[in-house]
Amino acid sequence: MTKAKELFTAVPKLHNCAQAVVDGAGGAPELVAEMATCGGGRAPDGYCGALWGALTMCPEKAEQIKADFKAACGALTCKEIKAIAKTPCPECVECAACCLVKWRS
Repeated sequence: MTKAKELFTAVPKLHNCAQAVVDGAGGAPELVAEMATCGGGRAPDGYCGALWGALTMCPEKAEQIKADFKAACGALTCKEIKAIAKTPCPECVECAACCLVKWRS
């Protein structure tokens, strides 16, 4: 289990999906706080919040991260993931974190 997934599933819940990915990747506290508005389908362009967190941490590899994420989770937007792909949020968080690790190195 990735650090991001641990943060996302922890009780009490202190991180949304975007915050969990950013904090799990060692993002600055200010960036983690900024991601508070990006969970629950509220990330820019409707992106999955977990994906948005990964894209924010590694914008230079955005296309590669999006391709890997879509292959694993079935879609890029929260709405499509929930309605069509049915990938659970904790899995999206773990996938986004793994994509970020892969493309940051």
